[in-house]
Amino acid sequence: MKMCGNRDCDDGVSFSKNAVMRLWGHWCLKAIGTMTFMAIFFSLYLYLLENPFFLITQMPFTVVDTKIGFQPYFLSLYLSLWVYVSLVPALMKTKKELLYYGAYIGSVCAAGILIYLVFPTSIPQNGINWSHYPEFSMLKTIDTAGNAFPSLHVATAFFSLFWFDRELKHMHAHPSLLWLNGLWCLGIIYSTMAIKQHVFLDVVGGLILGGVFALLTLRYHRVKVLH
Repeated sequence: MKMCGNRDCDDGVSFSKNAVMRLWGHWCLKAIGTMTFMAIFFSLYLYLLENPFFLITQMPFTVVDTKIGFQPYFLSLYLSLWVYVSLVPALMKTKKELLYYGAYIGSVCAAGILIYLVFPTSIPQNGINWSHYPEFSMLKTIDTAGNAFPSLHVATAFFSLFWFDRELKHMHAHPSLLWLNGLWCLGIIYSTMAIKQHVFLDVVGGLILGGVFALLTLRYHRVKVLH
């Protein structure tokens, strides 16, 4: 059981020590839980992508989309979301908080899935010849132009921004790490438009979804769980 880090931890004064203890605490549960969560989410997400229940609405371009050109070098930043969102539960220091956080982030994804169920959307054709960009082949094969609004890529990144900030502050992180957290999230959000995976309105929807749930869950956690 000790090999699985199956115990809660307390924070000290050293950020590096706090990080090690938090990453080690309940690491088996964190790893299995994160993989299980993603497997369930993608099963539902991809099913709705291939089997929409209602007529698909195409999201319109806005002036923002016309100003942002295709920037394929943002693909790595786009894909880094999976590392970014996994770091928050990995840094949870108690089993209780970890389980609550799983419910919180699950509520964000469930809301997004429900919207995709009743209001399926897609992004318009952008005229890019994807055969010239083989590095996008896997992404375009798995995640097509559907399930566009709101962008869950943006929603989960923005939601994680608030919780990541909370954990870093509790760990006594240097202010530079708080700025890095914000820049990483901003880069992920921008990348969704830079690689033409989403349009601006999808991003706005994702920001609203992620932001609302972040504020509600942080307040609930502070008032109901920690007291």
